[in-house]
Amino acid sequence: MAKTLLLTGRPGVGKTTVIRQVAALLGARAGGFYTQEMRGPGGRKGFRLVTLDAGGPEAVIAHVDIRSRNRVGRYGVDVAALDSVGVAAIRKAIQSNEIVVVDEIGKMEMFSGEFRGAVLKAMSSDKIVVATVMQQNHDWILALKGMPQVTVWQLTESNRNEMPGRVMKWIEEKTSHV
Repeated sequence: MAKTLLLTGRPGVGKTTVIRQVAALLGARAGGFYTQEMRGPGGRKGFRLVTLDAGGPEAVIAHVDIRSRNRVGRYGVDVAALDSVGVAAIRKAIQSNEIVVVDEIGKMEMFSGEFRGAVLKAMSSDKIVVATVMQQNHDWILALKGMPQVTVWQLTESNRNEMPGRVMKWIEEKTSHV
């Protein structure tokens, strides 16, 4: 039985919005994290990782001012911050929650071997995993999408408003079989 739901779609279509709505509906059943744009004068400046734990840690994982050899576009990626907060949130969710939420599995996160390992551990656990994943082809992402326990849904402008309800229905179907 598929226990992992990956939401994919073009950048800006609303993947994070859907995952935040689903996490809010799940409440304490879910652990993990979502990402949040950091905006300033002139537009987007970076990305912050926000854990689902009330008052839990947050970390800036990418920013125009971060100097790093790991770069995506104009953003330097802080792999140590991703590992210390994001990977820790995934591991904690596997231990403590019914559902693991990961937003997102994308270019920035691919720089971290620890992150990839934590995602695989969550997906191979007995937990339900709901994650967003970049649409662009990447060998590791294609392998994830092809795993037997994975269901992939394409998020579009025409289906994004109904998607939180669809995701919740999918989760309830999975948990009623436990």
